[in-house]
Amino acid sequence: MKNPNCAQKSRRNIRVNVVAPGATKTPIWKRGPCASISQDQSAKVAEAVSSKVPLGRWGEPGEIAKAVLFLASDDSSYVNGVELMVDGGATGAPYGAPIFRE
Repeated sequence: MKNPNCAQKSRRNIRVNVVAPGATKTPIWKRGPCASISQDQSAKVAEAVSSKVPLGRWGEPGEIAKAVLFLASDDSSYVNGVELMVDGGATGAPYGAPIFRE
């Protein structure tokens, strides 16, 4: 009898991975409650978000796309069951992240 707790080879060769992006410069930040704020207020929001990210800046859409393309490519053929955080280090450095220095 096979042990049900042991990992088995995927019979359909399907891999499941997740990309979890952090704050990224996209048009969504100009919608909803942010749509009616002034440029000065918008700059303050952008600075507040940037100050919480260890890399000190927002992500670019292309950076998120490159992570997705990596997982979709043959370069990641041995990667399975991964949650790839593309967040400028916010998740990986909780005690060193600026948000915890305040």
